[in-house]
Amino acid sequence: MARNLQKHILQIASGLFYSQGIRATGVDAIVKAAGTTKMSLYKYFPSKHDLVLAYLHKNREAFGVRISAGIYAHADSPKQKMLAIFDVFDEPQSSPKFRGCPFINASAEFAENAHPIRQATAEFSESFVQLLADLAREAGANDAEQLANQLAMLIAGAIAKEQMQQQSGAMRSARAAAEILIAHSLTG
Repeated sequence: MARNLQKHILQIASGLFYSQGIRATGVDAIVKAAGTTKMSLYKYFPSKHDLVLAYLHKNREAFGVRISAGIYAHADSPKQKMLAIFDVFDEPQSSPKFRGCPFINASAEFAENAHPIRQATAEFSESFVQLLADLAREAGANDAEQLANQLAMLIAGAIAKEQMQQQSGAMRSARAAAEILIAHSLTG
């Protein structure tokens, strides 16, 4: 039962953090929405920052699963895998509940470089770029790191555009630009 309460608190907090923002969501709101007590929340998450870090960790795992499923189930070549990542990110953008990337949002709310939440978002970003660089190297890209950074910027920009103007088709446009960058990088 205790493990279920911990997961329930994290699930409720995750929804509130994503829909309302981290700083705007107080512990009292989380406790009320979860139907629990502060004592229970603090038993599992000693501070709100610990709860936010758990939220980011949960999202990182979920992104990993979605990306793996999307690129490895529907793409054969490294080039197709890089492009499939755009499709993975395009899917949730059609939801009316779409509020952007939880990592970009958290990074914007915690701008201090030394803050643990900001560091967690930076680690996610670095690991995502590394995944793209690994795929670019597999594909034979001339400069895998540069291509990975360019693709990551296209994805982040498309997410931000879609957050500001839903149903804009930004990720599809970013994917089209990625096809050009990838083709250029593979041919030199």
